[in-house]
Amino acid sequence: MSSNDDVSILRVSSNDIPESERVTTLRDFYCRGLVKAELEIRDGEPIIANLTAHSLPDVQLLLGTLFGAKLVRSRQLAVDGDDSLALVVNRSGTVGVTGRGRDLLLGPGDAVLASAEDAMTLERFVAGDCFSLFVPRRVLAPIIMDVDDAVMRVIGDRQAEIRVLVDYATSLLREHALATSALRELGAGHLHDLLALVLGPTDEIRESAGRRGAKAARLRKAKFLIVNNCWRQDLSVGGVAQELGVTPRYLQRLFEVDGKTFSSFLIEQRLKRAHRMLREPEFAERPVSSIAYDVGFGDLSYFNRCFRRAYAATPSDVRSGTAG
Repeated sequence: MSSNDDVSILRVSSNDIPESERVTTLRDFYCRGLVKAELEIRDGEPIIANLTAHSLPDVQLLLGTLFGAKLVRSRQLAVDGDDSLALVVNRSGTVGVTGRGRDLLLGPGDAVLASAEDAMTLERFVAGDCFSLFVPRRVLAPIIMDVDDAVMRVIGDRQAEIRVLVDYATSLLREHALATSALRELGAGHLHDLLALVLGPTDEIRESAGRRGAKAARLRKAKFLIVNNCWRQDLSVGGVAQELGVTPRYLQRLFEVDGKTFSSFLIEQRLKRAHRMLREPEFAERPVSSIAYDVGFGDLSYFNRCFRRAYAATPSDVRSGTAG
């Protein structure tokens, strides 16, 4: 387990645990985890588990798989004072969920909202993995009218919204975008908004959540694509927009609301990459012109102008260490 102020991470993998200790370790994981649950082992089947739990302010995430055992939130545990609500998304395979007198089967892409105040079970029948997002009831209650009506019902008609939510959450973790308290707060707010879209809020909240949540998620994904492909000279607003399934003008507006343009963000990423290369010994023999072309610039003079404007120094100054 690791922690950083108001964020903590808890991991467990059956690959790292001797078979004789797996049941005990997994039971301990769920006792200390996001929602306390008991573990019932299926006879004659090995337990396969690979789980990571991330705890943020008013948001908790659980990613991974558990196969060969059933999770049981008993009536005794359901009165422990935890009133959180959890969106469970089955990303692959098949999962059975029981609760409130209902037996649900989740196929790939299906989701269900569960309440920690209910006795329930969750069991994976076909190997695959899940994504779960937990929030306190007080967060959703003002956003979703009659939130209890949404509990224990298969959500199969909101797969586009679910994909945006899962993509945004996993990109936050993958890009290490939770490094500061302010970023964690911002990310948690966007996750709340995207969850509201999945669960079907009122028109007023949908409009607000759509602006803040879905647009933020698309902008983050656009930035992720640019950062990882900025070296490509053919990278364009049209190409990134096509990848996201939006129009180039829509993508431009997302950047404008963020205080930038597509082009300025792309140039900024290319310059950052060039700056790093100029300071690394392994590129000491590479001409400045080659570095400029390697990071995506097609014109050396333009690269030099942009570089001086950004760093108040020439590429040669940065390489020699004489830049202020």
